Amino acid sequence: MLDFKIFIVEDDKWYGGLLHHYLSQNPDYEVTLIGSGKECLAQLHRKPDLVTIDFGLPDMNGEELYKKIKQAQPNLPVIIISAQEKITTAVDLLKMGAEDYLVKDDNTQQLLWKAIIRLRENTSLKNEISELKAELKTKYDYSRSIIGNSPALQTVFKMIDKAAGSLINVSVSGETGTGKELVARAVHYNSARSGHAFVPVNMAAIPRELVESELFGYEKGAFTGAQNKKIGRFEEANGGTLFLDEIGEMDLNIQSKLLRVLQEKELTRLGGTSKVKLDFRLVVATHKNLAEEVKKGNFREDLYYRIVGLPVTLPPLRERKEDILLLTQHFLTAYCKENKVAEIKVSPAARDKLVSYAYPGNIRELKSVVELAAVMSENNCIEPEDITFLSGNNHDVDTVLNTELTLREYTRLIIRNYLKRYDDNVLLVAEKLDIGKSTIYKMLQTGEIEGA
Repeated sequence: MLDFKIFIVEDDKWYGGLLHHYLSQNPDYEVTLIGSGKECLAQLHRKPDLVTIDFGLPDMNGEELYKKIKQAQPNLPVIIISAQEKITTAVDLLKMGAEDYLVKDDNTQQLLWKAIIRLRENTSLKNEISELKAELKTKYDYSRSIIGNSPALQTVFKMIDKAAGSLINVSVSGETGTGKELVARAVHYNSARSGHAFVPVNMAAIPRELVESELFGYEKGAFTGAQNKKIGRFEEANGGTLFLDEIGEMDLNIQSKLLRVLQEKELTRLGGTSKVKLDFRLVVATHKNLAEEVKKGNFREDLYYRIVGLPVTLPPLRERKEDILLLTQHFLTAYCKENKVAEIKVSPAARDKLVSYAYPGNIRELKSVVELAAVMSENNCIEPEDITFLSGNNHDVDTVLNTELTLREYTRLIIRNYLKRYDDNVLLVAEKLDIGKSTIYKMLQTGEIEGA
């Protein structure tokens, strides 16, 4: 299918035919030869993608035709082709917005070919940027990305608005699976820093011995294996937002170094001596009560007051039951689109079952439940029997236990499920399962298990 319409406005039939033949070699081009300015204006309803006009037409000159084309279609690209070499004429037309000005000579065909390629590349790039901007705006319009109409969530929206309108640090608290990173992204992408990087770091997923190099970066030769300089996460976030998830798991030694970075707004890479200036907004998140952690001596009080900034508390799903069906529909719509299947509905009885459950895994658990129900459903309608709640379901436990696995395989299965439930928080999973965190780190590093 022809996808790029070109009008060649040229009264010299031989020369116009030459350009027509040359450009028509590209099968994507639909080339039309037009003999006068008036005929060109009469055919603009065909919506060409480009018009080339001869400056010396018999019924009107190039400048007059150019202005009339732009009046009719302001965004239509126009290339002027002229037998004259008047620099002032060329400059004037280019200032008015002409795409290019070519003088008729032996190189005109080749120059026109290149000009069209350049125009199409630029147009494609502009369209791509516009689409990305629109996608980004839609993606982080938190009325769409954070689903719900409950009073508790409306309070969260108000706090996001206040945070986005300032440069204050933000602390997000809430149970695992409530959407803390979504809030952090909403704050960033609706703030003055949206044109810069959003850098997420899950503190619970980084082995303690690697945290400092991950955050601060290092110079070449700083330690064995440091073969090249590495920029740390602090520097990556310069001008933008650094999101430290599960900050409650941060070691006290690293806490003191973070405090210094926040106070001095600069750092020194490991193995380096020069100072690197920093300018970023900090957003932190945790499932813990940091004030209680301060009392227990697990978190520095001075750092706590530095990072708490504007506190945003995300309610668990069991406290916003009126949002469950909205979220269910959101997940179903996404599922149907991704899997290219017809719309799937939820029966009244199935809705009652979904709303009655407590969802200890919060929104993440609801998403898994809805997607599984969609797979199990018949006739594009989810019924109560299609819904399986994985948390605390004895039938599912029996099914797993009746499967013959080795102890190592059971261990992998349990750890993988706990990592998924607790958002890759290795320290929390180790605490819940009463095992050493090094066991989990080793299994992750060797690929024996994968994170959520």
